[in-house]
Order: sequence, then structure tokens, then C-alpha cells
Amino acid sequence: MKLHIESMTCGGCARSVTAAVKEIDPAATVEIDVPSRIVQIQTTESAERITQVLDAAGFPPQLQG
Repeated sequence: MKLHIESMTCGGCARSVTAAVKEIDPAATVEIDVPSRIVQIQTTESAERITQVLDAAGFPPQLQG
């Protein structure tokens, strides 16, 4: 899934986003482009679950295409 996270502005934010995803799916693949604020996630979790976890971590995402 591809997400845009407006509030992700630095490497520390990127690490927090990755940690939040890995907390519920340790096998997930998370690729982050901080300048564009785009996150690509390969996971067995639903988009809804990932969105909930990132919201709770303070990084509300918007699902992209």
C-alpha cells in the first residue's frame, strides 16, 4: 500500500512510522521517502489497521492510489 503522511518531516518521524508498522507486523516491508512524505508498505495487515496504528502514533496517513 502507498500512503502520504503530511506530518512526517524528518528521519526521526520515518523511524517512528516504521516502528509503528513493525509493532503489529514485524515482517512488514516499509520504504519511506521523507521529502515526498510517501510511505510504501508491504504487509499482511489491512489498510484500515495500518491507518489506525499510524493515527495512534501521531502520523495520520492518506491512502494513495
